[in-house]
Amino acid sequence: MNTTAVATVPSHWSPPRISMRWWPVFLRNLLVWRKLAIPSLVGNIAEPLMWLVAFGYGMGALVGQVTINTPQGGVAVPYILFLASGSICMSAMNAASFEALYSAFSRMHVQKTWDGIMNAPVGLDDVVLAEMLWAGFKALFSVTAIMGVMLALGISHSPKLLLAWPVLLGVGITFSCIALVFNALAQGYDFFTYYFTLFLTPMMFLSGVFFPREQLPVVVRHISDWLPLTNAVELVRPLFMDQWPQQAWLHAGVLLFYTVAAFWLALALTRKRFAK
Repeated sequence: MNTTAVATVPSHWSPPRISMRWWPVFLRNLLVWRKLAIPSLVGNIAEPLMWLVAFGYGMGALVGQVTINTPQGGVAVPYILFLASGSICMSAMNAASFEALYSAFSRMHVQKTWDGIMNAPVGLDDVVLAEMLWAGFKALFSVTAIMGVMLALGISHSPKLLLAWPVLLGVGITFSCIALVFNALAQGYDFFTYYFTLFLTPMMFLSGVFFPREQLPVVVRHISDWLPLTNAVELVRPLFMDQWPQQAWLHAGVLLFYTVAAFWLALALTRKRFAK
């Protein structure tokens, strides 16, 4: 009796199959971006700087100082410092999200760049990893420029800002993973409107970027405790104030959970899409 070996198809949810072949894909995106680096950076930093000027200096003149809780008790800080330390996290979120949504979708679906790359010995998992890391690093470029402007304006001169730099890289990677989930589900650019309107925009106002979260209703505040942007702000804001974050490992753990879970989900959905 003849037996026929049946090839088993790996599950879409199998662990990531990663190799160093993601690096040429990452480098390819970097080389393409270099041609449009200046317009890209201007576009990414213009909006957060407008927020900073309009709200930080305009509303800040009316608000004056904001009281925030620290282990030593309530501390009053200038509103411009409060806003700057939150808005730079928001900038990392937005820059990574735009790259992992619109640009990645163009390469995946419109331009068919991913298909061309996978004709070489590069797997889909490596392509998704490269897109995730590229979006995170591109967000880092944007927040570095914004941080330079903040330093020039004298908003903060804390030496602990050096530690904010790798934290913001991690924030960009977290939101790039979340955005890649929606990228895998999208059939067109209009789909991303739901992500920005129903997820990112509410999170901007619930995560303590513009006002202390103590002003929120108790139930809403408990929900906001677990939002990724909230935990990013809780890590970065004290560094702007030359202090150490409270419960840093908890906030870092929440961001790590979102990163791992979202990347695995994005990878599974992307595998399913390319298997059709």
